[in-house]
Amino acid sequence: MAHSHEDSNTRPPVSPKDPSQADLPTKNCGGASLSWWSNTLLTWYESHRRELPWRETCNPYTIWISEIILQQTRVAQGIDYFHRFIERFPDVRTLAEADEEEVLKLWQGLGYYSRARNLHAAARQMAEQGRFPHTYEDIRRLKGVGDYTAAAIASIAFGLPHAVVDGNVYRVLARYFGLHNPIDTTQGQKLFKELAATLLDARDPGRYNQAMMDFGAMQCTPMTPRCTSCPLSDGCWANANNATSQLPFKQKRTAVQHRYFAYLYIRTGEHILLRRRGKGDIWQGLYEPVVIEYDAHTPTEEELRRHPLLHDVLAASPLHLLAQNITHQLTHRHLHADFYVVDAPVETSIEGYTAVREELRTQYAIPRLVERLFEMVDRETSFPHTTESNQ
Repeated sequence: MAHSHEDSNTRPPVSPKDPSQADLPTKNCGGASLSWWSNTLLTWYESHRRELPWRETCNPYTIWISEIILQQTRVAQGIDYFHRFIERFPDVRTLAEADEEEVLKLWQGLGYYSRARNLHAAARQMAEQGRFPHTYEDIRRLKGVGDYTAAAIASIAFGLPHAVVDGNVYRVLARYFGLHNPIDTTQGQKLFKELAATLLDARDPGRYNQAMMDFGAMQCTPMTPRCTSCPLSDGCWANANNATSQLPFKQKRTAVQHRYFAYLYIRTGEHILLRRRGKGDIWQGLYEPVVIEYDAHTPTEEELRRHPLLHDVLAASPLHLLAQNITHQLTHRHLHADFYVVDAPVETSIEGYTAVREELRTQYAIPRLVERLFEMVDRETSFPHTTESNQ
């Protein structure tokens, strides 16, 4: 059915119960029935595609590594990490045989460290199986691999007809078709997956999926979409109705949790005190110096001195405030921290913490917030009471 401009301007939201109501943009070209939608996207892709290192291969391992890195990371940041990761772990076997601490250290700075732990666990799964899985279902069974990542690997590496659905795809489809179905509900997600599968170019699903991802990332962007140069703009519901900022639609917002820390960089001669964070909380498996957390505010110096873990240490050692009101954002969490430095006697110890030679601290995987503390310590030769805020 030909797609008219008049229809696009008046198209109502599609019911989540019947995705077939979507007015699919197909045209008859020269007597041959071709998907105008996919041809338009692929033509755009040929001129605008990003030249990325993982697009130079069909190696499923390489594609898998890139997709995991890019799950919560900007492409520009992820490229350097991708090169370092592939250089150190060029195949499943080398990754499977590595220690988790080494994997986390190489991942340091990317955040969302569960990705690195899952990557390592999945490599060990594949090492036991003796090969990289070749079907969507088997790829989906890998630790840390969801629907989107499985579809990307299956289509790009093996040419299997599975459509990717991520934030970019939600945005493009919601805006073009005028879909107000919430993308954070089961029904809404089902609708978008079915529509994406209907639109998929099964002749070259990997290339089509990459075109969709690039189109959403570069053309139909979240804040300032380039509608005036968009090849889909004539039929786009959101463009015709000045509604690009309203789509895609989410039904509810996740509440942000605030957490409050005081970090103490405690020197004991040539050593500092570190611990490895345990399971069930942020930064599992990463290292940090002595930390005290309070429920509703960062602890004051007086509260730190009274704390049972620190009372004996601070009774004999001065407490120097290095920085205050440091903020660090995680998904659905805002962290607030003060940084302190303590020069304590050599024999000082605190339960749960290990004395590590200060010069060797770079060998330990740490979260970005702790990395900022270390950077401040390195810049300071003395520790006057100062404040710093992350703007």
